[in-house]
Amino acid sequence: MTTTRKSFGSDNHAGAHPAVLSALAAASQGDATAYGDDPWTARASAQLADAFGARGGVFFVFNGTGANVLGLSLMLRPYEAVICAEGAHLNVDECGAPERITGCKLLTVPAADGKLTPELVATRLGGRGDEHRAQPRAVAITQATEVGTCYTLAELRRLGEFCRASGLLVYMDGARLANAAAFLRCSLSDLAAEVDVLSFGGTKNGAMGAEALVVMSASLAGAVRFQRKQQMQLASKMRFLAAQFSALLEDELWLRNARHANAMARRLADGVGGVPGVRLRHPVESNGVFAALDPELVEPLQREWNFYVWDAGEHVVRWMAAFDTTEDDVDAFVAAIRSAAGALTA
Repeated sequence: MTTTRKSFGSDNHAGAHPAVLSALAAASQGDATAYGDDPWTARASAQLADAFGARGGVFFVFNGTGANVLGLSLMLRPYEAVICAEGAHLNVDECGAPERITGCKLLTVPAADGKLTPELVATRLGGRGDEHRAQPRAVAITQATEVGTCYTLAELRRLGEFCRASGLLVYMDGARLANAAAFLRCSLSDLAAEVDVLSFGGTKNGAMGAEALVVMSASLAGAVRFQRKQQMQLASKMRFLAAQFSALLEDELWLRNARHANAMARRLADGVGGVPGVRLRHPVESNGVFAALDPELVEPLQREWNFYVWDAGEHVVRWMAAFDTTEDDVDAFVAAIRSAAGALTA
């Protein structure tokens, strides 16, 4: 449904950025060869490969689940396994697609802050060489994580060094990679330095149904075109996916969008500081605010505002900002939270 109030439910709820819509209109002029053999795809993929330092190439897909499944499928044989955080999108929100499509098992690890460490990964390495056990081969991390935290570059280096020493490949779900880059004030190549394959999200940052799979290692790229087709992620009119990324890359629109969304999340978190019945659950390091609420606050607020209950048992909610969230949107929502909290204590 559409609402008159700005949704804080998800950055997926936002529309497409005007620059992206303009790029789509421009790309629609005339004919172009299908399946990526067009100048838009050549230009955008080259730009992204250069930005990431990717030797294996960049491949456009329709959605984040498709990018994750395709990326993991480049790394794994069916008897192998992926180590990931228990709350990873791969495990919680993809309807079993990674396991069904790749045939590989997910080995999950509890991670309260959403981040894996070498010590956590090591707990899932038992049984290597045992023919009765799925064999750990890859580690999947999310940047920014599902709870809005960001791996620092030092944490990525430490994890990458451990994985290489342990014969493990690294996949990064980058649905909100732009927000992590904005928070860490680093380049895309910095974020990808310890990774073998990653996704770069467009949909949550101003695009409309476009994600990029970035293959850092040339040794993993040989099968990607065939697996993308087999997994139904090959767009016939590829220029419309590619043109969106060219728009986001122009004058670093992707970064400006992410910085703005992060700033709006920070404004929201600061605005509810000290409000009775509201307690921030995780550090605000990207465009999401996770807060434990007095349960009496949730239902009254949801009558007027769109947001998700993240953990019903703990009464934790998630409030997401997007590229088009305004200061007025945030301030109105903060006022509503303060008013609801005040009504409880009156």
